[in-house]
Amino acid sequence: MFSCVKPYEDQSYLALRRDCLRRKVLFEDPLFPAIDDSLYYKGTPGPTVRWKRPKDICEDPRLFVDGISSHDLHQGQVGNCWFVAACSSLASRESLWQKVIPDWKEQEWDPEKPDAYGGIFHFRFWRFGEWVDVVIDDRLPTVNNQLIYCHSNSRNEFWCALVEKAYAKLAGCYQALDGGNTADALVDFTGGVSEPIDLVEGDFANDETKRNQLFERMLKVHSRGGLISASIKAVTAADMEARLACGLVKGHAYAVTDVRKVRLGHGLLAFFKSEKLDMIRLRNPWGEREWNGPWSDTSEEWQKVSKSEREKMGVTVQDDGEFWMTFEDVCRYFTDIIKCRLINTSYLSIHKTWEEARLHGAWVSHEDPRQNRSGGCINNKDTFFQNPQYIFDVKKPEDEVLICIQQRPKRSTRREGKGENLAIGFDIYKVEENRQYRMHSLQHKAASSIYINSRSVFLRSEQPEGRYVIIPTTFEPGHTGEFLLRVFTDVPSNCRELRLDEPPHTCWSSLCGYPQLVTQVHVLGAAGLKDSPTGANSYVIIKCEGDKVRSAVQKGTSTPEYNVKGIFYRKKPSQPITVQVWNHRVLKDEFLGQVHLKADPEDLQPLHTLHLRDRNSRQPSDLPGTVAVHILSSTSLMAV
Repeated sequence: MFSCVKPYEDQSYLALRRDCLRRKVLFEDPLFPAIDDSLYYKGTPGPTVRWKRPKDICEDPRLFVDGISSHDLHQGQVGNCWFVAACSSLASRESLWQKVIPDWKEQEWDPEKPDAYGGIFHFRFWRFGEWVDVVIDDRLPTVNNQLIYCHSNSRNEFWCALVEKAYAKLAGCYQALDGGNTADALVDFTGGVSEPIDLVEGDFANDETKRNQLFERMLKVHSRGGLISASIKAVTAADMEARLACGLVKGHAYAVTDVRKVRLGHGLLAFFKSEKLDMIRLRNPWGEREWNGPWSDTSEEWQKVSKSEREKMGVTVQDDGEFWMTFEDVCRYFTDIIKCRLINTSYLSIHKTWEEARLHGAWVSHEDPRQNRSGGCINNKDTFFQNPQYIFDVKKPEDEVLICIQQRPKRSTRREGKGENLAIGFDIYKVEENRQYRMHSLQHKAASSIYINSRSVFLRSEQPEGRYVIIPTTFEPGHTGEFLLRVFTDVPSNCRELRLDEPPHTCWSSLCGYPQLVTQVHVLGAAGLKDSPTGANSYVIIKCEGDKVRSAVQKGTSTPEYNVKGIFYRKKPSQPITVQVWNHRVLKDEFLGQVHLKADPEDLQPLHTLHLRDRNSRQPSDLPGTVAVHILSSTSLMAV
């Protein structure tokens, strides 16, 4: 996975460390120096901040004290509970934190070899489609000899403060971490895909079926190594960090550290009754102030659970910021959940394997409409189709498709100010089965994401077999920026960018001809087909100048709905388009009839219901059944 880790700003950890040890000096990072600009992108510091190395803060500094745990972390003065919550989730996953903190045994202080310490560390984050290795020195900001940002329970444990410094370097400065997004940190720690869930909008507190489905999905994400966080929306500034009567805090990110079905009852009775409760364990980054409702640490509900089950769950009665809640209460009191799914693309796995397509793109402004790629959302009808377009295929009768678009993260620096996200989103359209060129007119919208000024936007949707076009956009036209598109399907989707507006002119065009017309044929369905006792298993083929499109088989019906479209760039407009209907059989398919379409651009009647005919070229006769087609033709090849 890390064979192609990229050194951030071309700083090689091994080369820099080797150089420091050779010169017997402690590393001082020239790219993230111990000055105010590394703390703030605007304003001036309050109390006098002194940058200190761990050895100047305590006697026996360590990366880890008694291992790594979600209990290690405490939030500092910056409003970065979102980052601390993500770190808490990360700490509970050994396979994940060992990716973020590589070679941790080699990076650990060795009291017996003080000369082997160079004051340099490195951490890895997934950024914009690749893992980057971030080098830092060990100078940390303090006031009165106390760390002012993220710190550990143990005064001599420094892993979280050092990870935070590396993350602040990526962001531009420590202040850039104020009021960030847990979803971003979860993705940066894992390379996964974050899916936000609005518990209020989805009415999960009252809809038991939806709540049970969500719990099962969370159980799956947690059991397969994903990370989850929860929060309560703060509507006003006064709401931020406000504590509710139930003990929970508004505007505050909580790490989900366990998801499980808890067995109720004692002894053998518990097994025979098999009553289970959906429960979630959460942790407050402050390391204190817990939920005080049902199933809180000292509540009487725990008497319903056997001692062995409680021990298995790790239930404690300390005010350590960690507590259990029923999932129903989670949905009642929290407003948002973020699931960070680790998408399994390994073929050597017992779990579902996804196929991932990963493409980089950009919204680029240009005066020429054909070259402009920053058209804004669908509200901007004149420019919408000027946006980047990506085509992919769903090759199963129905498939779950996961789509994520992520804009390139912007750094916050004193020179450039705060890096603001653009409002972004995307639409998905079901298009013709043989489309090869860019869309120029609206087709059936299969799905649509929200538009939001967050770093990434995610959509999960079920789609039937066919070809689709994704149009990622900024909300406003003219906004520019880079993005990463990730498409996950069950089988390879052949996802690629559509760059050409129409068939290109080549040296063969003068010899073989160039298209004069574009025609879109949409076969809606058929009626009154030649019947059999079980009904026809029919499909349709659209043919035009050697190109053809075939529908899926519609089983057991004489009134099938094909809903299949083809697009044809026609060099010989006088040659009709043929639509054939066939009955699928085991040995040999049976011809049920055909129709010829002139598809003249001057035909003002787009919808036609035509009788099926036989294949006699001289005097075709009618066969049982009709076929309904919608035809759109134009001499402008960019009309469809």
